[in-house]
Amino acid sequence: MVDGFEQQNGRDHEMRVERAAIEGVLLFVPAPHRDDRGLFTRTFDAAVAAEHGLDASLFIQDSQSRSRQGTVRGMHGRSGRGEAKLVRCARGAVHDVLVDARPHSPTFGRRMSVVLDDTDFLTLYVPPGLLHGFQALTGQTDVCYRIDREHDPAEDLSVRYDDPELKIDWPLPVSAISERDLAAGSWAQLRERLRTTG
Repeated sequence: MVDGFEQQNGRDHEMRVERAAIEGVLLFVPAPHRDDRGLFTRTFDAAVAAEHGLDASLFIQDSQSRSRQGTVRGMHGRSGRGEAKLVRCARGAVHDVLVDARPHSPTFGRRMSVVLDDTDFLTLYVPPGLLHGFQALTGQTDVCYRIDREHDPAEDLSVRYDDPELKIDWPLPVSAISERDLAAGSWAQLRERLRTTG
């Protein structure tokens, strides 16, 4: 069991699913096969996803980012109907952070973190309405995203990575961050906007 997640029964021993303290967040935990050649692992299973309420056919876009150690990307979200995504780290490791930004959610405002890496090959399901960000923990870090919507910049939401109210504990000094992320507003501003429009 990963910290903060509750194990659920899976279809077979190839992949199990754990539920997080934030409503709707899932962690897909594969069982890599390791031998003297290296390893082989399943990174996604539509049947296992379906058992936990996810329709694999809705994920229409795959993206990948590459970051150097210390880089922070986040905290990002989407307005409108939001955006669901599956996130995994294909190379290196990241400290991945979520904040529940759904005003009517029982876990509104709650934050959580999990390490995603190329050792355990965990995949994090992020439901619509959450803010997401990560910090690269290794020299070269590749993160893969499977997303259920095309990107529309007009719907972008963001909160500063160092927001004093959220108090996100990034494990490394922040070595790189985009100008867009530095210009992001506060959690208090976004919270007020969400409550008046949601």
